[in-house]
Amino acid sequence: MDRAISTATQSRRKLRRWLLILAGLGVVAAALLAFRTVLQPSIRRNQLLTATAETGDIEASLTAAGLIIPGHEAVITSPIQSSIRRVVVQVGEKVQSGQTILELDKDLTNSALAKLQDGQQQNRNRNSQLQLSLEKALNDLRSQQQVQQVRVRSLQSALRDEQYLLKIGGGTAESVRQAELNLKVANLELQRLREQIRNQQAANAADVRELGFTMQIQDRSIAELAGKLAQADISSQQPGVLTWVNEDIGATVQQGDPLARVADLSSFRVRATISDTYAEALHAGDPVVVRLNGTDLRGTISTVSPAAEKGIITFYANLQQNHHPALRSNQRVEVFVVTSTQRQVLRVKNGPFYQGGKEQPVFVLHEGKAERRTVRFGESNLDYVQVLSGLRPGDEIVVSDMKEHLSTPTLTIEN
Repeated sequence: MDRAISTATQSRRKLRRWLLILAGLGVVAAALLAFRTVLQPSIRRNQLLTATAETGDIEASLTAAGLIIPGHEAVITSPIQSSIRRVVVQVGEKVQSGQTILELDKDLTNSALAKLQDGQQQNRNRNSQLQLSLEKALNDLRSQQQVQQVRVRSLQSALRDEQYLLKIGGGTAESVRQAELNLKVANLELQRLREQIRNQQAANAADVRELGFTMQIQDRSIAELAGKLAQADISSQQPGVLTWVNEDIGATVQQGDPLARVADLSSFRVRATISDTYAEALHAGDPVVVRLNGTDLRGTISTVSPAAEKGIITFYANLQQNHHPALRSNQRVEVFVVTSTQRQVLRVKNGPFYQGGKEQPVFVLHEGKAERRTVRFGESNLDYVQVLSGLRPGDEIVVSDMKEHLSTPTLTIEN
């Protein structure tokens, strides 16, 4: 026969059941927690580059490629068509004012100068012959004038005689009229000779001036060629350093071809290039920052090329410290054209995280985690980015590239 189960036994059984249920729930909770921990995205601390939001100034700028060039560089060109005979000074050597750098072959120019001088001697002979010829023609006309003057005086006397004879009844009126006509014709002939003499004198002067002009031109040509010949020994007009010279011995050079460059390396400036997209943003006087080997030098734009070449604009900048010891000729540098300045704004260091947009997600470090947060940005340059909203001073953000984690709201930081 069955016996009734005691109340104490039933209580113990219920308690054991509840304990088993609670133990099972604990195991499930622990498993879920462990699984969640395994699935929680994480990243190692040494893989991150971070920066702290701070207050400071930002100079918005455009980035250009620059080249350090001498502040003053003289280009020496060939004064004549010739060939290179000898190079006296090598590139990199110092030269003094008037020191010969390169010698040209003078034979061809000497021959051309001799021809000009011979032609001028011919012109002098022609001038002497012309003077004699013109003087002879003028003397012939003057002699004819003198003869005509005597004839006029004779006809004047004959007219007076005829008039006297007519008065005393020994002549006729016809004779008087004939004498008057003869005198008038003689006077007209005398007047023609005087006019011819004046014309001849003017023509003589014109011929002499024309030949004189020809001789002056020839003299200038001779002086110019003689001057060029004297410059055939190429020399510097200023002290400096020879930065380039044409060393092709025997090579033919034309008049005006560059032969050497002498630079004054006591001061420097910058030649920079930038896309013509930014042409409207470049103005003479705009401030620039030139960065070389970790050193920033300030200056201003001096000139901007008016034309673009293959989509590139060239501009030049003068430096405030144009003799800084870090400057070297032909040294490549970064040039930042400052377009605006923001004073005492919230900023963070620029880095791979910044994609150039006005708004983007960033990761902020907080209590061992990297939390994704949307931040609005303003002006920027190579060093800093302005923060408009989303961060506070002192916030530490990840500035390394986090593109692979942008879909994750929180990352665990592992040491």
